Amino acid sequence: MSNTDNPNNEALGFIIHDVARMMRWNFERRAHEYNLTRSQWSVLVLLSRENGAQQKRLADIIGVTAITMTGLVDRLERAELVERRQDPQDRRAKRVFLTDKVEPLMEKIKLVAKQVRSSALKGISAAEEQQLADLLRRMRANLREQSTD
Repeated sequence: MSNTDNPNNEALGFIIHDVARMMRWNFERRAHEYNLTRSQWSVLVLLSRENGAQQKRLADIIGVTAITMTGLVDRLERAELVERRQDPQDRRAKRVFLTDKVEPLMEKIKLVAKQVRSSALKGISAAEEQQLADLLRRMRANLREQSTD
């Protein structure tokens, strides 16, 4: 019997979706005191990895429309957590940068993320966690291949 014929695999997509949804909910519940939405946190975390990214790239990565990203960045800019700058290579594009004000907040968000991850991985060994991550990466790669065909 192949993997696709296994009746237990029918629920795999739902399980992955449920785990992701529950981790997001758990994160939001723990982070609500910082008065930022999960989408705003996502922008800040992405910028901590790629400070100065184009606003369009942020929208593509998070999976939102350009107008939605504009609203997210507008709110973060009003809170003085990010600033927009003109892209020197493309005058139509804006790049988004973290401000110094966000640094203490990022430490708090990293702690919340660590707590959520620890809760989700309770009772799972380091080897099992590694295996799970490897399997999910392979699944992601398989799906990426299909999306480029």
